[in-house]
Amino acid sequence: MADSETINTCKSCGFSGAGDYCSRCGHQYKTKRISISGLLHDILHFFTHLEKGFGYTLKQLIIAPGHMQRTYIEGERSKHQKPFSMFIICASISAVSRYWILKALLKYYHAADISEANFFHEYMVVLYIALVPVFALLGYLFFYKSGYNYAEMGVWILYTVSVLFLGAIFIALTRFAWPFQDSAYIEFPVFCVYFTITAVNFFKKLSRWEVVIKSLIIMTIIFLLNQVLEDFAVHLISRS
Repeated sequence: MADSETINTCKSCGFSGAGDYCSRCGHQYKTKRISISGLLHDILHFFTHLEKGFGYTLKQLIIAPGHMQRTYIEGERSKHQKPFSMFIICASISAVSRYWILKALLKYYHAADISEANFFHEYMVVLYIALVPVFALLGYLFFYKSGYNYAEMGVWILYTVSVLFLGAIFIALTRFAWPFQDSAYIEFPVFCVYFTITAVNFFKKLSRWEVVIKSLIIMTIIFLLNQVLEDFAVHLISRS
């Protein structure tokens, strides 16, 4: 008696064949419907299997700032989230989170400005995309002797600022304890510490004190530029 197998068409590449998996791309022929349990499994997998991608990159940026960016530039790239996509993901998470934090502060404490909330919701990501080339140029000019080119400085900046975006969320949450505080007074010293540690670990061939001083100057310029442009954007939004 002839053995007859069902011929399936792969939804991924369009190749037809028998069995459970496509012999061309390895994709499973039968696709399960998306379910709540499946989504919960994906979330659990994300937080428990941080071997590559966004989770792994974020973990390395937290436990090995500077080392991670340097090894990425030197060629260890397969496990990491690409720098620009990492930047966009973190910027988007930060923008949405800070928008809802400000909305809550406005609703329950009357301690926020709706124009500021709208800035984070609609314009923050665009503003920072425009500022990245400026930040990278600052790094290139201040650390010209390091041997890194402008694009490599851009990688360092993209990954470093990604962590600062996420850190800004937790700092913004402190306003629920102190609703009328200016979170910039917390952001600046915290960001300076992380940025400086990252720079010291990244520019291994340069004098440590030279790196510390220059990184603090860069962070100060970045922070002041950011504050001025954010305030200007919020002012324009409030008038529209």
